[in-house]
Amino acid sequence: MTDYKNINIRNKRATFDYEILEEYVAGVVLVGTEIKSIRLGKASLTDSYCYFDKGELWLRGMNVAEYGWGTCNNHTPRRDRKLLLQRKELNKLQRSLQDRGLTVVGLRLFLTERGLAKVVVGLARGRKSYDKREYLKENDAKREMDKAMKRYK
Repeated sequence: MTDYKNINIRNKRATFDYEILEEYVAGVVLVGTEIKSIRLGKASLTDSYCYFDKGELWLRGMNVAEYGWGTCNNHTPRRDRKLLLQRKELNKLQRSLQDRGLTVVGLRLFLTERGLAKVVVGLARGRKSYDKREYLKENDAKREMDKAMKRYK
């Protein structure tokens, strides 16, 4: 049995480009070869975002590489995937998206102990270029503080 706990695919670009306001954990509807490819760690969330279609939440831009041992039934790598959330959460997200400047982005893809794929999506507001510079300065300062604290321990 494969150890699924080490599958943790992050969208590092999203935390840099957006200020994350809220996070939700959603299930993903996948086909057989997609989950096999994710178990091998061959997925990417870069440039992924979510949109609503007929009251359902869809993830666009997630790339799951084709499974190497797949046949003619292999999946399409960049297809839109349906996300599974509670109706209350969907309604709250849909109301929030009506505000100007907010979007929903994919942050992290992981597998549960049972082998189910989950995506952490975040309600986000875009950052301006000066905000990004400030964000980098804060991260550098935190890193320097951590180094200093490790030296004294």
